[in-house]
Amino acid sequence: MNTTKKGKISHFFTLLLPILVTQVTLFSMSFFDTIMSGNSSPQDLAGVAIGVSIWAPISTGLTGILVAVTTMVANLNGAKEDKKIAPLVMQALYLAGFLAIFIIIVGMFSIQPILNHMNLEPKVHRVALHFIFSLSFGILPLFLYTVLRQFIDGLGNTRTTMIITIVSVPINVILNYFLIFGKAGLPRLGGVGSGVASAITYWIIFGLATYIVQSKEPFKSFRIFKNFVPVSIATWKSILKLGVPIGLSIFFEVSVFAVVTLLLSEFDTETIAAHTVAMNFASMLYMVPLSISMALTIAVGYEVGAKQFQNAKEYSKIGLVMALLIASLFGIIIYFFRYDVAGLYTNDSSVQALAGGFLIFAIMFQLFDAFAAPIQGALRGYKDVNVTLLMMILAYWIIALPVGYVLKNTELGAKGYWVGLIVGLSVSAITLTYRLIQLQNQKIKLAKDIA
Repeated sequence: MNTTKKGKISHFFTLLLPILVTQVTLFSMSFFDTIMSGNSSPQDLAGVAIGVSIWAPISTGLTGILVAVTTMVANLNGAKEDKKIAPLVMQALYLAGFLAIFIIIVGMFSIQPILNHMNLEPKVHRVALHFIFSLSFGILPLFLYTVLRQFIDGLGNTRTTMIITIVSVPINVILNYFLIFGKAGLPRLGGVGSGVASAITYWIIFGLATYIVQSKEPFKSFRIFKNFVPVSIATWKSILKLGVPIGLSIFFEVSVFAVVTLLLSEFDTETIAAHTVAMNFASMLYMVPLSISMALTIAVGYEVGAKQFQNAKEYSKIGLVMALLIASLFGIIIYFFRYDVAGLYTNDSSVQALAGGFLIFAIMFQLFDAFAAPIQGALRGYKDVNVTLLMMILAYWIIALPVGYVLKNTELGAKGYWVGLIVGLSVSAITLTYRLIQLQNQKIKLAKDIA
């Protein structure tokens, strides 16, 4: 256990850096999908954007349920109850398979009607539909990999998932190149090719994780796949009790961004493409506070399991300060290089000019993200998820979306939605900060009273 602030900072960096590399690398799949699709045509870029906007909130919401495994494993590890970890992971794998099959069946009947109700160009409609269809073949391995990753990370071995991801991304980029642009004798699929490439990559990631969990220590000693474990509805309930509020929080947060992209379908293709450029780049920068959030869940979860509440509070401070410092640096970079960033995504001059304007709003956007995301991670370490869910609904759906919808009818136009999102994020940051401080003080006081 690290008792000094320097020791805690060092330990936190040890947890954080592999998570950050993993998240940035995972996101780079979407990043390269978007960039390479944009260099195929603005229609391919817009189609992939629509497809991702439908898929992202669903996938992140459902896989968010499985994030509960990280907290549960970290708590059990901190409490020295390692024998309970393997049965928990197996039940989570069963649950992940069920969720994957469920979403595939629902998608078969719902995606086409959703796209039919949108005012899209024929090519954009076709790309979006076939992109989602192609990606659906990777849903099962993605969900199963998520469980294995939560198990590995929950034990504090974040470097392992980093290695798995680093190995897989070059494969994704090469497949993108072949399938989007029709190289090596393969058909030119445009934006649809990025969906095919991602699905194949998800299978590769799952395969690597399975091999490591079965053959490498310390994971091998848990014997995850060695003994058959029957389905336990009671364990599913315990995972869902913690995971559903987490999943819904993530869903309501991600889906509001997706809804904004879908609402922007009333604007022209160039505006959709420019918004996609800015949102994609802002999302890439979000990997830093998201990684800090995930590291805090592990660090805080371990300390809470060990009843060391003062240590948990100190880790929360370390993560928050780190996130804000990095976000401030990113804000300066975005401001001075916004048109260069836009140029990475597209060679269309009108899209570049529009995207440069959107990126100005991305500066404030990612600053508030740097506040809210780490606090959410710390709260998950405490298993405090229900209040966070209510705050997410308030911030994004009751405040952000209505404000954006009103402002888009002003001279701000499509940028009005970004202003609404910034307002919602600010509310989220304020309310979550209050909740964390309140919870930390309660836990520390309770520990002192017991002592």
